[in-house]
Amino acid sequence: MASRKQVLAKRASRVRRQIKAVANGRPRLSVHRSSKNIYVQVIDDVAGRTLAAASTLEGDLRKSLKTGADVAAAAAVGKLVAERAAKAGVKEVVFDRGAFLYHGRVKALAEAAREGGLSF
Repeated sequence: MASRKQVLAKRASRVRRQIKAVANGRPRLSVHRSSKNIYVQVIDDVAGRTLAAASTLEGDLRKSLKTGADVAAAAAVGKLVAERAAKAGVKEVVFDRGAFLYHGRVKALAEAAREGGLSF
């Protein structure tokens, strides 16, 4: 039987492969969540660089949030990354949830990013 780490790595590579097939040159909004924080990046795979990033480890967010591991924190990070992406000139992205299921914190981040102006 495969370990949890192997299962997650396989799911992440499957999701990433599907995303790259439909991206059409759009940047990728990549999400990573840990038990204590949530991180998000807008990545240009063609140029191989990060265009915008945000996480719950940033000072202003950290002070205003109760914890970095809840739905409210994910929504705040989603709005922040949408603002930063707009400042970088990015309006359309493809959503890369990685090995994480689309519910809870990942869903809250995605919905907040949409409200902030990103389309995917």
